[in-house]
Amino acid sequence: MELKDANRLLKPGYTELESGYVRLEDGQLHVAAWTTLFGCKGHMVEWWFGFLETTEHYKWWHPIDHVWCEWIGERNSGRFVGGTHHVHERIGGELQKLKIHFRDPTEYLDVSEFQGAGISAAVCARVGQLEVPVWGGHLIHLCRDTDYGCEMRSRFWLGDVDPLELAPDREARIRLFPDALGEGLLKHTHEEMSYLAGFLPGLYTRETGSPA
Repeated sequence: MELKDANRLLKPGYTELESGYVRLEDGQLHVAAWTTLFGCKGHMVEWWFGFLETTEHYKWWHPIDHVWCEWIGERNSGRFVGGTHHVHERIGGELQKLKIHFRDPTEYLDVSEFQGAGISAAVCARVGQLEVPVWGGHLIHLCRDTDYGCEMRSRFWLGDVDPLELAPDREARIRLFPDALGEGLLKHTHEEMSYLAGFLPGLYTRETGSPA
């Protein structure tokens, strides 16, 4: 699935790829991760992205792979769109230094379909290398509430590079984003979201005073 077709995620049921990675025709690497979040609802997931600030918080999310973070932008307001998360994290055993700039879901998806599609959370961002003025991909985390909590469908598109001249063709995108990265990112995403499900209900109740 190409990024321009992301509204397919709003259709009932599932797509042909819900967990795995695939090389797109233009050389981009598309990664899909599906995680069951027992006891969590979508509004709690969006609250987490508005709460997350310190390296301590970040390590709760993945005690092994997450190393350091800082937040650039507004905190303690519940809002995270427009902010940028700077992180050091291990993906596939390799330390990555990344920036994640959170964007409004309207830039990626038809939000008018969210209610009918049962979408309870949508977290969207542009991602890139931290120490250089380069962007390399996009991410979308979508939640649909269930009777046990919610399901999270995470999608990454790696290879939409800005500035374009750094990856002008299919071969360059494959070199920059090899299949091994897809395998590592799939594993990392499923693990971090599983860790999140383990502590989020209790944290949400303690910090907000509202039941999970």
